[in-house]
Amino acid sequence: MAKEPVIIKKVVKKGGHGHHGGAWKLAYADFVTAMMAFFLLMWLLGSTDEETRKGISEYFQDPYEASRIDKGKIPTLEELAPTEIDQQTDEDDRLKLEMLKKKIQDMIDANSKLAEFKDQIKLETTPEGLRVQIIDNKNMPMFKLASSETEPQIRLILRAMAPVINKLPNKITINGHTDAKPFPGKRKGYTNWELSSDRANAARYELNNGGLAEEKIMRVTGLSDSIPYNPANPDDPMNRRISIIVMNKKTEQHILQEAGNKPVTAVNNATPPDDPVTKQPDTKTESLLAKH
Repeated sequence: MAKEPVIIKKVVKKGGHGHHGGAWKLAYADFVTAMMAFFLLMWLLGSTDEETRKGISEYFQDPYEASRIDKGKIPTLEELAPTEIDQQTDEDDRLKLEMLKKKIQDMIDANSKLAEFKDQIKLETTPEGLRVQIIDNKNMPMFKLASSETEPQIRLILRAMAPVINKLPNKITINGHTDAKPFPGKRKGYTNWELSSDRANAARYELNNGGLAEEKIMRVTGLSDSIPYNPANPDDPMNRRISIIVMNKKTEQHILQEAGNKPVTAVNNATPPDDPVTKQPDTKTESLLAKH
């Protein structure tokens, strides 16, 4: 009897879902990284100006060449968008200067002597800080005619303001201004430039006497008639004035950078006040301050 052949049957099992390894994780990580880069790019485009975007584009096209030509073109993230700390500092600075403005105004209103000159004391918040201007009028000048000799009223005003301004750490600049009338004196080489500088320096002297710390003064400048208060009438007495700016931190840093990042206490063409009234204590002004 013949043996039947042995039949071997192979059964191949097909699995529905086998293990595929971790390749998908790498792909997903690449996708997330690409999305982060995309959103960072969108943020950069939305928070920069055209010149900055051009600089960034040049950098990515040729980083070596762009940085070699102008390293300052490639901004840091801190430069592209101010940090919350910077914004808070600016806001705190603004609020302090607004409070100072109110304190000075309240002081003027409460002091009958100062109130007489309230129309000649102009308080204004500017991008530089708080600007206090003490202005002449036809009947009430702040300085002797064609002189840096101070009148009692400006000594009263400056000495009253000094301790109030001194309470803030902010530094100040003092600018002297004249009208456009030529200097009438016979002093050779002495013009409105020298006069405005000397008047600004005399104002500095009175502020120091009133209690403003010397280190708070960063710059003392004479501007002649170059920046009139009333441009429509260059000869207007209001153009003769002293302008005191209690600077915010940005302005202070800007001036430091202009000067090579070194503190500045400059007096342009100014000479120390040599009038008798600035050399000797003014008993009239002192008595007014003592009463009020």
